[in-house]
Amino acid sequence: MIIQEFLDTNITYLSGVGPKRAEILNKELNIFTFRDLLYYFPYKYIDRTRFYKIAELDPDLPFVQIRGVIKGYSTEGHGYGKRLVADFQDETGTIKLVWFKGGKWITGSYSPGVEFIVFGKPGVFNGIINIIHPEIEAANKMAERLNSALQAQYSTTEKLKNQYLTSKTISKLIGNLLKQIKIRLPETLPAYLVSRYKLTDLHESLHNIHFPSNPEELEKSRYRLKFEELFYIQLNLLRFKTNRNLKYNGFLFSSVGENFNNFYYNNLPFTLTEAQKRVMREIRKDLGSGKQMNRLLQGDVGSGKTLVALMSMLIALDNGYQACIMAPTEILAIQHYQTICNLLAGIDIKICLLTGSSKKTSRKSIAESLLDSSLNILVGTHALLEENVQFSNLGLVIIDEQHRFGVAQRARLWQKNLNPPHILVMTATPIPRTLAMTLYGDLDVSVIDELPPGRIPIKTMHFTDSERNKVFGFIRNQIAEHRQIYIVYPLIRESEKMDYKDLEDGWDTISRAFPAPKYCISIVHGKMTPANKELSMKLFKDGHAHILIATTVIEVGVDIPNATVMVIESAERFGLSQLHQLRGRVGRGADQSYCILMSSDKLSREAAKRIEVMISTNDGFEIAETDLQLRGPGDIEGTQQSGIPFDLKIASLSKDGQLIEYVRYIAEDILTKDPLLEDNQNLIFRTELKRLFSQRQSWSNIS
Repeated sequence: MIIQEFLDTNITYLSGVGPKRAEILNKELNIFTFRDLLYYFPYKYIDRTRFYKIAELDPDLPFVQIRGVIKGYSTEGHGYGKRLVADFQDETGTIKLVWFKGGKWITGSYSPGVEFIVFGKPGVFNGIINIIHPEIEAANKMAERLNSALQAQYSTTEKLKNQYLTSKTISKLIGNLLKQIKIRLPETLPAYLVSRYKLTDLHESLHNIHFPSNPEELEKSRYRLKFEELFYIQLNLLRFKTNRNLKYNGFLFSSVGENFNNFYYNNLPFTLTEAQKRVMREIRKDLGSGKQMNRLLQGDVGSGKTLVALMSMLIALDNGYQACIMAPTEILAIQHYQTICNLLAGIDIKICLLTGSSKKTSRKSIAESLLDSSLNILVGTHALLEENVQFSNLGLVIIDEQHRFGVAQRARLWQKNLNPPHILVMTATPIPRTLAMTLYGDLDVSVIDELPPGRIPIKTMHFTDSERNKVFGFIRNQIAEHRQIYIVYPLIRESEKMDYKDLEDGWDTISRAFPAPKYCISIVHGKMTPANKELSMKLFKDGHAHILIATTVIEVGVDIPNATVMVIESAERFGLSQLHQLRGRVGRGADQSYCILMSSDKLSREAAKRIEVMISTNDGFEIAETDLQLRGPGDIEGTQQSGIPFDLKIASLSKDGQLIEYVRYIAEDILTKDPLLEDNQNLIFRTELKRLFSQRQSWSNIS
């Protein structure tokens, strides 16, 4: 207990920190305690065993280490360009060391004629090699380093550097902390697990991750810490799933009756794909198990998730329950409502739509019919969460594009029943397997990985701004063939901060290129009133407008089979997931569809890679995997709202997929044998889970 209390000590009290530095460590790095600092891991390591000669230096080299003496100082430049310059020399030549601030401290600390070791990134200015803001230490102090081979590099910020909290300083603070730990740190995993999976000791691992003696020891320590981090995430998710199954009995949907059969045999618009049939079997098994269903349904754009959702709701109706479907935008809610009404034409089922713009009389009628059970299916937006929306017998909740809702919002919908309804959450944003296991590890996952027959793959092309006239010519040809066009912009109006195409300027350009009365152009963006937005969408949907100019408000929920061309302006501005979603607005009819990615002539390497991926594949899951590798999990759309259990300190969801699957298997095995973690050897798990997750609300019942 003494060591635990020591690790929970406020960082202010560590030698070299103090109140001012503690405050900035709190704000910039979320380091509040000794433990936080100990678990602030390096992002890379630099081999400090090699020394370069000055004659060998080249600006293309990475960080280098040289040994020599300062021959003298001088001041150069004026104003913001004023800098302190030192001539640094070894037996092979001379380079310039440059500082733009802290000159007085530098000259007072590093005397000419003394041998120093200099470390930094070589550059060149006026044909002379230099190193800007190098690390310097006296050559005779080298032996005092805690390690002599690999030097850890820590991420810092400008605010930290302004307080002289550089990577080197952070390393020194961690060294101070490790010297204060007089006894071995207690294990956070049971001995049988450490032994069975040949993991290194925690105490050694934490020492070696910061001050590795050699690459082999570093790799063993890194593996141990990644294993533990990912294992506890999976154990926590699976524990909630296990506890939920033990605690809650779901509504038993034992029969498939008149509503389902009537729809299936009389109204089903096309034969279900094998993937849809497989997913329906999985859902029916859940609904008939007597346990609460918590299932994630993944399916690419146009794969037929709405049809599966409707058939699931019909099973709820056949068993005497109500169902609802919640969508993140009014456009998508209206789309669902219209689709469901069309699919259920001729069947005696009452369906209503509730959105933020629903009239007071309509709201009152809906509230009354929900309570007297005459309303069977309610489709809506966040309006479903309002307190006066109360169901008499809610049996199934479907949440579409669920990553757009905060967890607290989803909880409010789940809590509208005394007993938890079945939950089906859907997303058209394909989620990489490793991310799904971490974000939704407590849910069962179904995937519709097959498009309905007859869909023609969308052709994706890339054009730069200088090729715009070619694109306009192509659009004119498509309109001449009675097709419709989307043109999407990242911004509504011009921004001083971002050099991207904007909708207002685009409207002027498109209006000149496609003049009235020959062409009709409609416009939709988030600043418009719902009524005006709906009017513009109707104009396009009914075929009266040839071109719809929009922002990403049309990313989901727009289904117009006659629209065959999607032009995305400043495509380099969008992530892969969003590009894929926007592309999915076309390709919904029987004709060949096209996605045209417009960009500036100059692209960053990452933007070029995104565009290359979009051109090469229509597979949403392949795109999602690439997106994860390029951007990391924190930036993938929806992960912040969905809530990764905590920020990963050392593991990587994009690189450690195999390890995630491995530790999940181990966690499942432990919980199968000991569901409540009551065995003496497993009590350590309960202690660690409480420490790691006690501050976080569990939303596992609602995804």
